[in-house]
Amino acid sequence: MTAPTPDANTDTTGVPFAAYLEAVERFSNAIAAQREAVAAARAGVPMAGLRPDPSLSLGVGPAELGREVRPKPRLAQSIGLSYTIETGDKRERRVAAARSQVSADEAALAGAGRQAAADAAAAFIEACRTREALQRQEVSLAALGDIVRMNERRHGAGDLGGLELLQSRNERDQFLATVVRARADARTAMEALAAPLGRRWREAFGDASPLCTFRDGQAPEGLDGVEGIEGTGGSVGIQESHEDEALDALVARALDQRDDVRIARAAVDSARAAADLVRANRWVDPSVSLSYGYTPQGRRGVAADGSAVDPSPRSNTVSVSVSVPIPLSRLDRSDLVQAESAVTQALLALRQTELQAQADVRATHAQYRAALENLTRYRDATLGDARRVVEGLRLSYRHGAASLLELLSAQRAADDTELAYLQARSELAAATVRLQLSLGRAPAP
Repeated sequence: MTAPTPDANTDTTGVPFAAYLEAVERFSNAIAAQREAVAAARAGVPMAGLRPDPSLSLGVGPAELGREVRPKPRLAQSIGLSYTIETGDKRERRVAAARSQVSADEAALAGAGRQAAADAAAAFIEACRTREALQRQEVSLAALGDIVRMNERRHGAGDLGGLELLQSRNERDQFLATVVRARADARTAMEALAAPLGRRWREAFGDASPLCTFRDGQAPEGLDGVEGIEGTGGSVGIQESHEDEALDALVARALDQRDDVRIARAAVDSARAAADLVRANRWVDPSVSLSYGYTPQGRRGVAADGSAVDPSPRSNTVSVSVSVPIPLSRLDRSDLVQAESAVTQALLALRQTELQAQADVRATHAQYRAALENLTRYRDATLGDARRVVEGLRLSYRHGAASLLELLSAQRAADDTELAYLQARSELAAATVRLQLSLGRAPAP
């Protein structure tokens, strides 16, 4: 009826979380979108290093339109080249800003990957919990069916009243509704695996099921020093001091590894680079122009008194000019105020992110410890006791030493304990993932 089911940790078939996470990294739409952002940012670096294009001008004329001028003068031709000279290290500042944007987008890509991994872990854990809960309830439903069949035989032999038979059937039928809901929950959880994956589970893994092998009390790597207080009495305070020191060391390392802190630091660098570019753009850029003009020899003409006029000689001219904008607009410093304000905001956001990261590490560690303690209690005592009680009442009921109500009550209590144990396993797996993510590590429930 409530015979112990094999622990999910002994399962050796199916898709492990590492394979699912690898598929998420390969197929996730969010990660793919962020990769495109990184590619676009990298393309912006050589674009930022481009120098201003020179300008080429061609001219013909002037053309004489007056009727009184006879003969018409020949058209002059000119060609010119102008170039803007950038000052204030504008090009270097643009390149630095573009590179800082690449760093920010790369940090955002890592953050998107970590968030996708977190979503994947949550979906994977829930799929395992609902599947194992369904398996547990299917076993309980079969056990209730055994009770009904046994009661039908006893009723046919005249050893059991009809009321007790009806009661056992009613209990079975009511529990069947619970199993139907559990089947829907398991199906829903399997469908939810598609959101982080970017495609349906079946498209990636076929008919394989998730391999639900969690740590279940095995400390995440690097946390052995803060697993808890093993001693009692006067040594507790010393061990608590050592635990705090180890946790402080973890917090310090987390500040170097967490994606949100890296993103905030990249935002500060990007804001500073943007401010430097704003300062560089306040320098005026002079323009240098070089032009060459050619005027062909003029035509012979006749003066007003009828005398001949010699043609004008051929002309070749070269001119150089420099133009410098008058920086009246630079009297307004609003752009500098905005840029410096953006740097201050980024610094404040970084400080807030670091404080939140420190609190997150300590909170997730406390949650992990609590989840570990709860699971240990269920696994080492509560679960075994519940199983022994219901098995003992089942034997007693077969021999007429226990009532149906006692058996059904024990069955419900055992089912609740089994489901609570599975919930504790999933909570520990989720707490482990949250702790790993708070430390800037890849999740491994």
